[in-house]
Amino acid sequence: MKLIVAIVQDQDSHILIDELMENDFRITKLASTGGFLKSGNTTLLIGLEDDRIPKALEIIESNCKVREMTTSLMTMNMPGDGYMPYPVTVKVGGANIFILDIEEYVHF
Repeated sequence: MKLIVAIVQDQDSHILIDELMENDFRITKLASTGGFLKSGNTTLLIGLEDDRIPKALEIIESNCKVREMTTSLMTMNMPGDGYMPYPVTVKVGGANIFILDIEEYVHF
């Protein structure tokens, strides 16, 4: 048995969760925040048998697309100066996937 920990963008999560549930995957949804852009993410915990991993990864990949976003990052110019924002284009989206071995599973 495995545990997939999938970190996806909030805007991808609703469609992804719907499709995973349509394919009989059990999911626990956790709200999370990204460290770089400090934007909302969704962390999904998906427990499944080893033979179902390819299907789960296929669904995640088809629903979590990388896209570009322009944001303002703050930088410090000189000591004593104020912060100066400047626009930066970054890639966001996609999914970060961790697949963990489960030693034991208990359901009450």
